[in-house]
Amino acid sequence: MLDSTSWPRKVFVISNYTVLLGLSILCILPLIHLLSLSLSSNNAVAAGEVRFWPVDFTWKSYDFILSKPEFLKSLIVTLQRVALGVTLNMVLTIMVAYPLSKEGAALKGRTVYVWLFVFTMLFSGGIIPLYMTIRSLGLLDSVWALVLHNAVSVFNVVILLNFFRSLPKELEEAALMDGAGHWRILWRIYVPLSTPSLATLTLFAIVSHWNAWFDGILFMNSPTHYPLQSYLYTVVVGLDTLVKSNIDLEVIALVSDRTARAAQIFLGALPILIVYPFLQRYFTKGIVLGSVKE
Repeated sequence: MLDSTSWPRKVFVISNYTVLLGLSILCILPLIHLLSLSLSSNNAVAAGEVRFWPVDFTWKSYDFILSKPEFLKSLIVTLQRVALGVTLNMVLTIMVAYPLSKEGAALKGRTVYVWLFVFTMLFSGGIIPLYMTIRSLGLLDSVWALVLHNAVSVFNVVILLNFFRSLPKELEEAALMDGAGHWRILWRIYVPLSTPSLATLTLFAIVSHWNAWFDGILFMNSPTHYPLQSYLYTVVVGLDTLVKSNIDLEVIALVSDRTARAAQIFLGALPILIVYPFLQRYFTKGIVLGSVKE
């Protein structure tokens, strides 16, 4: 083992930090370029003058997107969707993963249940049966149409059940000897020890619900019920029509489909960029080390 003060160790640390810093810059530069595009005029973007700093600084792209009254309504719909969808996703994922993490002797038919879930990962009924199901349930133009059809992510279930299986079995055995049932074991032992995995899956669920746009257009008959991403999509499509019709010369001079799309992408990514640093610290697995004494 190398001494922390040795030259090879110092060279390794410096090289490691240099490579990581370079990779971080490569990840940040596209986002900075995107922000610069959204804050630049149409002429500057069309001329290829924008790199990593806005040229002919203007807020017109954001004004065009945010000025419509539907924006606030779509934002409220998205917040409702994220709150309901993430809560439903996590509760169902936990309740499905826990029994499937047990051995076949503890849960009869476990293999059948697992294969049924895996089958849904490989095959689906398609868009038309999904739409007909949502319509027959009377969920069109409802926020429940956006959260129920993907309430259980089998991929997340597989991740969580494998994490549950990695937890020391002695914890569950000790709890059973003390008279605890499976419900208490799940919520008092498994869930607290699974904070890293649950934080990761929560982030996955937030990103999935926040970025979804197609199901909003599919299940919502009125644009007033669109989630934010669906609304932003229609705004960009509407901008293409506006540019082609030559109605507002001032908007055309300062806003284009490229600058508006840049503003749309940045607005859509901004909440995730804010939430991610708070969940990143949970992306470790060593929380259960030492939880069972020899």
